[in-house]
This record gives sequence, C-alpha cells and structure tokens, in this order.
Amino acid sequence: MSAAENGAGGGGAGHVVAHPGAPLPPLNVPLVGGGERAYGPGKPGWSLLIVYRGRHCPRCKTYLNKLSAMLEAFAERDVDVTVTSADPPERAGADVDEFGWRMPVGHSLAVEDMERLGLYVSDPASAQETDRPFAEPGLFLINPDGNLHMMGTSNAASCRPDLDLVLDGIIGIQTRGLPVRGTRGIV
Repeated sequence: MSAAENGAGGGGAGHVVAHPGAPLPPLNVPLVGGGERAYGPGKPGWSLLIVYRGRHCPRCKTYLNKLSAMLEAFAERDVDVTVTSADPPERAGADVDEFGWRMPVGHSLAVEDMERLGLYVSDPASAQETDRPFAEPGLFLINPDGNLHMMGTSNAASCRPDLDLVLDGIIGIQTRGLPVRGTRGIV
C-alpha cells in the first residue's frame, strides 16, 4: 500500500490523499463575498492554496498578514493565491474585515475535503475556540499541468512553511524547471 493510500499526511486509513506529482483532488472553495474557486483538472496556470486553522488562531493571522503583504511578489510569478478554512462565512468574513486581507478567502471547508487533501484535522479544545472540527495548516502549489508540485501539511499552528522560502522555491521551479520532488514510492 502506498503512503497516499494508507493515509499518510493525516487523511486517515483508507483515504486516498493528495500527494506530489498527482492532481489536487477536485475542490470547490466558496469565497467570502460570493463566488468560488474551483481546483482540479482544467484549472490553468500556477495556483497556491493555503489552508489555515480559522479565526481562533492567532498564528494564522500573522501568517496570512505576511501572505497578504507578499501578494504582488506571487503575482509577479503568475501564481494565483487563495486561502481557506473550515470557518463559516461570517467568521472568515470577520477576519477579512479586521485584517484587510487582499487575497481571496474561502470558508466552510468540509472534513471530507480536509481528509482528501491529506490535512490533519483537530477537534476544538473548547467552545471558545470554535464549534467545529478544523484543518491544521496546509500549503499546496499546483502547477500548470494541474499537478501538485509542492505541498506541506502540519499538525500544529506553529509549524508551517516560511513564505519567503516558498516564493524562492517557486522562482527556482519556474526558472530552472525543477521537477516535482518526493514522488518515489507514491506515484
């Protein structure tokens, strides 16, 4: 059984989860303010999808504030950036209003989608935290072929890819034609 089939990355036993070199599982991300972003076969160009824990997470705010400040640098590399969480639209929208994030912000990520993405899923520690299961951090870079070129998942708020390194990696991939890494034994 491959790592993708046995649930490595948090998807749970028996779930086929996202892995490098394969298409991102089809996913429709409803956006704060209306509309949606569709991921899967046929989405053109480079895309960066970042999953954050939700409004209850102060480390997410720091991370997404930095991402918002870096949007022009990602746009210069023709990378379409979207973030999403399990939060309902009101909570996700409150973050957009409070922090002025300029990237599209999704909401209502279902547990089944979290599992298909290979994300770790947590239950709230208290009712003050949130009222639903939520995804731990995840980052997915999808190349113009529709395949995952780079990804990172974590089981904790304080462990996620540095955005400066992510951008530098994208530049290297695009300018030097670096292949998808980490595929041995799973594709």
